[in-house]
Amino acid sequence: MKTDIKKMRKFIIPIMVIAITVALYEQVSAEKNLYIMVVAIVVFMMGMMQLSARTPSKNQNKEDENV
Repeated sequence: MKTDIKKMRKFIIPIMVIAITVALYEQVSAEKNLYIMVVAIVVFMMGMMQLSARTPSKNQNKEDENV
């Protein structure tokens, strides 16, 4: 299972870096394309959701005890 997480991180993190780079580049360009910026931000947010979904909760032990 840990290898799956590492493989996912190796795939998602570079895509997120590319998306943020594209969004920042569009922000400073003379002719801003709103659609490219929105897509880049959505890709970044989806990547963040994927990575944070794999992170265990701090309160996981407390939740297990309450059940």
